[in-house]
Amino acid sequence: MTGLTRMPHHTKEIKSFKGIGLRNSMKQYVVIIAFGVLLVGILGASLVPDQAADAGEREKLEFTETVTSSQDPGRGNADYQLAVILPPSEGTLYDGSVTFASSSDVQVFVLHELGPGDAKGQPTWTIDEKTVYGLSLMGVPSSAGSFEFTGAALALHSQDNKPFTATASVDGWAKGQAPEMILQRLEVNVESPFLLSKGVVPVIIPMHQGLHDAGNILYIITDASNQEFAEKISKQQDWRVELAPSLANAPKDSLQNVFIFTNGVRGDGLYGYQNEVFSGIPGEPGHATLNSVIEVTWKKGQNEIVLESAQDVLDAENGGRVEFNETGIVANISQIVWPDGQLTVRESPEITSDMEYGGGQVIEIDKDGMTVTFVAHRGWGPDGRTAYHIVTSATPSGPAGVMGVVHAPDLDGLITSSAAADLFRFQNGIIGPGALGFQPGIAGAAVGDKNYTPMWRVYIVEWNEPDDANILETRYDIDSSKKEGLLTVSIASPMNNIHVVNSPVIDPFQ
Repeated sequence: MTGLTRMPHHTKEIKSFKGIGLRNSMKQYVVIIAFGVLLVGILGASLVPDQAADAGEREKLEFTETVTSSQDPGRGNADYQLAVILPPSEGTLYDGSVTFASSSDVQVFVLHELGPGDAKGQPTWTIDEKTVYGLSLMGVPSSAGSFEFTGAALALHSQDNKPFTATASVDGWAKGQAPEMILQRLEVNVESPFLLSKGVVPVIIPMHQGLHDAGNILYIITDASNQEFAEKISKQQDWRVELAPSLANAPKDSLQNVFIFTNGVRGDGLYGYQNEVFSGIPGEPGHATLNSVIEVTWKKGQNEIVLESAQDVLDAENGGRVEFNETGIVANISQIVWPDGQLTVRESPEITSDMEYGGGQVIEIDKDGMTVTFVAHRGWGPDGRTAYHIVTSATPSGPAGVMGVVHAPDLDGLITSSAAADLFRFQNGIIGPGALGFQPGIAGAAVGDKNYTPMWRVYIVEWNEPDDANILETRYDIDSSKKEGLLTVSIASPMNNIHVVNSPVIDPFQ
């Protein structure tokens, strides 16, 4: 739940201890929070007897997760930072390999269980001097690396007090107590905000300049249907464009054209020539969220000039001065600023854990630095991995207006298309930072999946008995709870209209 670890669910018993526990007469909930959120005190936490696993059982661990550091709580380590990947669990031994990429130089930190008097001068780590672990720091400080490990806990450790974020991939095994069972149980009143580390974060995205009827556009590219194009633009802008093959299935009438020049007048365009030309802008009948990429090449012997509108480009093609390459590539290009308009900028630039979803998705538009800062909302992919989304446009107008994004009626055409995937938002249950004021949403596809797309048809999840609500993290959680009759899932229809959002999954820590 915290984003510190993500392990597969192998048994019903393991899953049953995730999320929020049984209600009491005071309508409080027991929220289970992984070791890394509140490290101090966890070593003394007792086990629930019926949670115990066979001490000899081996459980496969294979996951990739983003972790964020906090102050190392070990005695004498207040000036260091620690990000937990696999938490300690009495009687558990982890072994395998870890590969990481970090925002600053770190070392792999491995703990080893020690018996009384076993330290014998070796480096140790403890919170309270009662439970003492042997400590191994592997390799030299580095921003990336890969190591084999064996031990009772796994983390990343820095030699300064500057917080860091890292992505870690683990391939290994756990022998002994099931990792998800060693959790700290905290009572939290139902009115309290949802406890989720880094529920919202800022993300800075590079902007590009385009043209429409001689007016200037500032835009971002977040996704593309073609891998070669996505990699090319990622390298050009030094910010990753995600591959979304499903976008190629978008209906033709849900697309507008973007003209990219392969030669001609040198400039700041994507290919090093004049700026891109768009066939539509928000508010115009011809505008569409998704763009069909058309490459424009000047023929030899022509007088190469800057073309400032889609009509100029079409006239040049009709006159035999340029030729088109209709690439078949569909790109998710969101316009941030356009003639006589722009996305709503939030009144306050402050990012807080309890900030409202509405009121605008943009914190700052830096026209000089050519960047835009979005609010990135944390949720889960279908398998429970952490995913951060931004929102750029939506339909119908009501939700779009509340969120402060472009109203894009063209998204209606995606409701039955495989260019859109399912996104589940919670209408009641556990109060939190989700779009409707409850727990974060769960997406039906993740980056890297064949069906990944930034376009989402929204479903509403409603607990039949809100007091029975648990934290759900995976598509399986939703399906199984629905099968048990605990909740109802229905397609969203605000204002009796189709509800589709353009909400790309992004990595805010690039």
